[in-house]
Amino acid sequence: MGLRSLAKRLSTPIEEIDREKLRAFCSGRGQACAIADLEPRKIVVVVGEISTIRVVPHDGSPWLEAVISDGKNSLVVMWTGRRAIPGIGPGRRLIVEGRAMPIGHGSTRMRLMNPTYELLAA
Repeated sequence: MGLRSLAKRLSTPIEEIDREKLRAFCSGRGQACAIADLEPRKIVVVVGEISTIRVVPHDGSPWLEAVISDGKNSLVVMWTGRRAIPGIGPGRRLIVEGRAMPIGHGSTRMRLMNPTYELLAA
């Protein structure tokens, strides 16, 4: 490793290094598409890491909501009627598959409702 690359690595914020590693991890999965490339109302497969998770009260039945990032963009994933799912938590990497729907009218941000998922090893 050269002196310049070492200096660059030491001066780069750890969050940026983590995002680069996550982008490399997610782009290495052939069947998945990037979150930025999702098309509304199409069945999509996305690889990412859960950045946040919360339980949203909704008409007496909770929804488990997770924000998944591919290192560049994020996607909201919701499971209705769930307070928790074993293995689903912040920092966990997974593959989700479902129909992409825009959040709100005219929004470019997408969400998946009740997707199938596969937990991945880091």
